[in-house]
Amino acid sequence: MDERTALRLLEADLPAAGDDAAVVDELVITTDMLHESTDFPTGTTRYTAGWRAVGASLSDVAAMGAPATCAVAVYAAPELDEAELDEFISGARDVCAAVGASYVGGDLDTHKEFTTATTAIGKTDEPILRSGAEPGDLLCVTGELGRSAAAVRLFEDGEYERANDLFQFTPRVAAGVALADYATAMMDSSDGLVRSVHQLAEASDCGFDLDFDTLPVHDALSGVATDDADYHALATQFGEDFELVCTIPEADFETARETLDTALTVVGRVTDTGEILADGEPVADRGYTHGGD
Repeated sequence: MDERTALRLLEADLPAAGDDAAVVDELVITTDMLHESTDFPTGTTRYTAGWRAVGASLSDVAAMGAPATCAVAVYAAPELDEAELDEFISGARDVCAAVGASYVGGDLDTHKEFTTATTAIGKTDEPILRSGAEPGDLLCVTGELGRSAAAVRLFEDGEYERANDLFQFTPRVAAGVALADYATAMMDSSDGLVRSVHQLAEASDCGFDLDFDTLPVHDALSGVATDDADYHALATQFGEDFELVCTIPEADFETARETLDTALTVVGRVTDTGEILADGEPVADRGYTHGGD
């Protein structure tokens, strides 16, 4: 079974699970595991790996509308090379510093392939869950989509410097904290926009009418997509961009947008139909899933 099927099986026994992070006594806690073979293409530097791995967990904290406090990481590789380890730690420290958090250590081990497991912690007494969307709310996304998809294509083409730069995304912690005053539901886009919308619909028992013509897409994607269909799929289904996907009452949108340190774009609206539609046609649940699709 894939990751989502496994999570559904665990929900009954783990009531704190189901959102981007667990919240216990106002403490926001999340953890992620990444592997060289599936998450770090050939050419990914250890600095980028440290930045990206810790950044993925910080993104989950952001999706709860919480300030990030700190992060830790497990670092495992076939050999513990000093230079590679130093680069990883530098990346982890720098991404934490970029969002006002601290990198405070972790654990070391040897493993058959480079693998890292990261945990990030934040704090809030009013987390934003996936379950609060209401019909009429606007569906919004921060930043731009397709950044990571473009990076992977560039890694495949051997353009390592540019690809590493694109892979070093800034977690939307500041935006998440600002949106906490307005958003009715929120999560990050690590599984892709389309899959995120399906997850929000399931959690909030609602539907969505999407407007793909308004999608904010990173400029780099146009240079690597093979055709229009590929471009659209990479922008909406590839995932791993770690932007925030949220619902906001229409009356609050302009005020919310003005408080953010990044762009906020309307890409749809919440409906009461229970369906995910674009131009009147159903949108299939496609996106990134660990363990299969």
